[in-house]
Amino acid sequence: MIRNERIEMKVGLFMGIGLFVMFLIVFSVSDLHLLREAYEVEAVFDFVNGIKTSSPVRLAGVNVGEVSDINIFYDEAAGRTRVGVKMRVRKGIRIEKDAIVRVNTLGLLGEQYAEITPGTLREFLSDGDVIEGRNPVNVGQQMEVIQEVAELVVSMVKDASEGKGTIGKLLVDDSLYVGLADVLGRISKGEGTLGMLLTDDAIYNDLVTILGRIRDGEGTIGKFLVDEEVYENVRDFTDDIRRNPWKLLRVTPERTREDTGTRRGTVVSPR
Repeated sequence: MIRNERIEMKVGLFMGIGLFVMFLIVFSVSDLHLLREAYEVEAVFDFVNGIKTSSPVRLAGVNVGEVSDINIFYDEAAGRTRVGVKMRVRKGIRIEKDAIVRVNTLGLLGEQYAEITPGTLREFLSDGDVIEGRNPVNVGQQMEVIQEVAELVVSMVKDASEGKGTIGKLLVDDSLYVGLADVLGRISKGEGTLGMLLTDDAIYNDLVTILGRIRDGEGTIGKFLVDEEVYENVRDFTDDIRRNPWKLLRVTPERTREDTGTRRGTVVSPR
């Protein structure tokens, strides 16, 4: 009888040790350290794309904690429903107050996790602080936008095929093609202003002559482009006006006498 009790005690002790070892293995693999000190911060989102409790929390790509709680609430100030994601971060890990929190996905179809991008401030979050999160891409909304664009393109193609709109008329109406062909034919024959510019050598020679005279400094434009004295005079004038803008409003004595004489010679007819 005593022997059976000893065997049962050994079996129970063995099973207890096995369960304890299994417990340690499970929690070490999942990176959950219950006995490690930590603090909690909360990130607020409009959309979290299916993240759940126990999801990993990464800082600069390194696991630093886990999502401890998710709370959905109505934000009176913002006027919409929002989601608060509480993150349990290991003690000693400092997160800047301007850090960016996103909900990312491991791979294309992997699980969601909270990714924290470090900030630049020297002020850090403490236990209970709240930070604004960066909303992930809503795939459903993006698909709706793509669908609306596709429907718009289909409608435009249908209208064009039926001859509606400018593009439709260009594609369907033969009179536009005939008119364009006639215009191009007249231009190729040298008719009209554009045709003469393309085919008449005299206009080309005149243009070359004018450009040559400008290059040689002849005429007003040529002197302005070539003669440095004209450029310096204009520059001095603008500098003087910039320094003394009151000169633009100055009235000379001659101008005053002219205005006075004009006013004296004015006859006002009686009503």
